[in-house]
Amino acid sequence: MVYISGMGMVTALGMSVPENLEALLSGKQVLGPAEILQTRHSTSLHLGEIKYTNQELADKIPVAATGLSRTTLLGMLAMKEALHSLPPTQRTGKRIAFINATTVGGMSDVEHVYDLMTSQKTEGDFMHLIDSLDCADCTHRIARHFGLGSLQTTISTACSSAANALQLGARMIAYNEVDIAICGGTDALTRFTLNGFLSLKNIDAQPCRPFDRDRKGLNLGEGAAYLILESEASLRDRHQAPIAVLAGYGNTNEAHHPTAPSPDGSGALRTMLAALVHAGISAADVQYINTHGTATEGNDRSEGQALARLYPDDACPPFSSTKAYTGHTLAASGAVEAIFCCLAITQRFIPPNPRFSTPIPEVGLRPASSIQHDQDITYALSNSFGFGGNNVTLVLKKV
Repeated sequence: MVYISGMGMVTALGMSVPENLEALLSGKQVLGPAEILQTRHSTSLHLGEIKYTNQELADKIPVAATGLSRTTLLGMLAMKEALHSLPPTQRTGKRIAFINATTVGGMSDVEHVYDLMTSQKTEGDFMHLIDSLDCADCTHRIARHFGLGSLQTTISTACSSAANALQLGARMIAYNEVDIAICGGTDALTRFTLNGFLSLKNIDAQPCRPFDRDRKGLNLGEGAAYLILESEASLRDRHQAPIAVLAGYGNTNEAHHPTAPSPDGSGALRTMLAALVHAGISAADVQYINTHGTATEGNDRSEGQALARLYPDDACPPFSSTKAYTGHTLAASGAVEAIFCCLAITQRFIPPNPRFSTPIPEVGLRPASSIQHDQDITYALSNSFGFGGNNVTLVLKKV
């Protein structure tokens, strides 16, 4: 069995797991104009931006900001919190893997290089930024800062990246390759990402409306989240109480289209079924589903179709998209939403899906539009569906 023994996260909702929980429970709304990201769209779009400069983020760690991308700094903050439950004295003799996910790497800072070059700045002003462009750079720098050892890898599978990191870590523990796997992801807002989604006409200028008939697209966000996965033997050795269980996972690649899912939801359905089989449970055993729920036209219709096929006759359990709160944090989203599932289980509530009004006609399903307290959740699903049809479903279980 694979246990979750630690968590850390930073999103636009808050700079820690408790802050994110409090914001969710209070229905805090943070999507709004950009203040840090330098873009001509800063006042016309709503984003899930973390309102701290790179220097302010570095001061919170603390670490020297020079040479560190925003992606790295966000990851360091989330990792700092996650490692509260795994201090250095308890890492000795443990086989520890660090599996990190990102889609932009250091692009958030490197995309300024062109401006520096054309303004005739000297080489020393920007060459250190170029070194951070590689996705693995943030993995290496986070691992080195926290002394996480030599077993490191980086995953970049679009929106399913962090969920794939968690799946890989769970498999390594299950096959006795490591005792502990620290898994998750980090992504910062970039002009490249924003303009890319704008070119696909997938951005809503207003706060997004997942699963609503009149949805117009997503809001991008930034953030980082890590979960510490651990074997039962390692937990027992450390006398550490688990938070939840990563009971199962499923991964498929439908390869329907580079940026669009299969319209009938067949890829998402296969992924959820695979995760349920791996966990040894049926669809009826699930009490909450944290959907991928991007609020884009194709994705919500496809995922909705998959849910309707998995749960015919109006049997679908409560579901919601927390991206309506954080924005879509891309590579980090799978870990962010796995933590939200853990919080839903331990705090006994269903996170709501704000701004929902009218069901998608082809689907007819209604997400949980208001918070539900005193919910006994034994199993929760977390869906992460990426470009190219790389789909992951995680099954989180109450201890």
